[in-house]
Amino acid sequence: MKINFIDLQSQYQKYKEEIDTQIHDVLNTSSYIMGSKVSELEEALSKFVGVKHSIACSSGTDALLMALMALNIKAGDEVITSPFTFIATAEMIAFVGAKPVFVDIDEKTYNIDPSKIEAAITEKTKAIMPVSIFGQTPNMNAINAIAKKHDLKVIEDAAQSFGAEYNGIKSCNLSDVACTSFFPAKPLGCYGDGGAIFTNDDELAEKIRVILNHGQSSKYFHSHVGINGRIDTIQAGVLNVKLKYFQDEIEKRQAIAQKYNENLKNIVIPSVADGCTSAWAQYCIRVPNRDEMMKKCSEKGVPTAIYYPLPLHLQEVFASLGYQKGDFPVTEKVSDDIMALPMSAFLKDEEQDYIIEVVNG
Repeated sequence: MKINFIDLQSQYQKYKEEIDTQIHDVLNTSSYIMGSKVSELEEALSKFVGVKHSIACSSGTDALLMALMALNIKAGDEVITSPFTFIATAEMIAFVGAKPVFVDIDEKTYNIDPSKIEAAITEKTKAIMPVSIFGQTPNMNAINAIAKKHDLKVIEDAAQSFGAEYNGIKSCNLSDVACTSFFPAKPLGCYGDGGAIFTNDDELAEKIRVILNHGQSSKYFHSHVGINGRIDTIQAGVLNVKLKYFQDEIEKRQAIAQKYNENLKNIVIPSVADGCTSAWAQYCIRVPNRDEMMKKCSEKGVPTAIYYPLPLHLQEVFASLGYQKGDFPVTEKVSDDIMALPMSAFLKDEEQDYIIEVVNG
């Protein structure tokens, strides 16, 4: 039995006719940049999330960059974030010249631990960038309260949690500004790079739109330093189709995660906090003998992955920040034994039964 870690081909085959039509519409009109399908996507994203402004863009990484730029985060500033995430989070903080300041995670949810944030705040702190890891949002009420107390902005890195909910509110509508990714492997993915930025702030949304298109306030007139952060129209077309079926896919992911939870033995299964739902971007277990488990899975044809083998505070690129091994013990402990099992809305029952059998065996 061949099992895909993420089954993108089955998804494509199910929506093939609609996706192909969207792609050929773009080819037939030659409207490759900022075509009408982009505005259609943004309207649909806003409706889905319940947010005023959705701004589709070139990638989740660029979304983070533009959010930071729009909030005037710059050299000398500090932004608090998690060391347990993909590098793009801290990378974009550093890219604008600011300093990433790491705070340890909660051992159950793997999200930033709000109880440890205030100790990291200094006079240079300008924002908190919590990461909604593996598909679940952090405790945003606690984080927003800390931000309000200290006059800080909150940027939700929702690259893995589009479709999740926190106390009945969708991820990407929980902070001053939020960013997500439509990388193909994400719960909602396009067929290349893509992303989006979300906010209820009219002024901030307008500034982001200007930054996204080379800082143009009107054609060839530039009011800000910007980037080429536009999404391709073809990618917007693909997402327009997938978004129609996305809520159903989220429910299927939740059912698959529940089946894993109920049947896996002798491991640490993921924990979803009260009031939260997860988009299940990844289904990550923790095992003390990870290398042996991954080897066994590989030999039995079950693909696995590690998110993330080396925390950001121990990465060579951030050595100048001065962090040492032992600074964030929960993050380091989780990084040592975490591994991901196959997860997608198209994982078949017999495939999941086999995965469970191999892991339990």
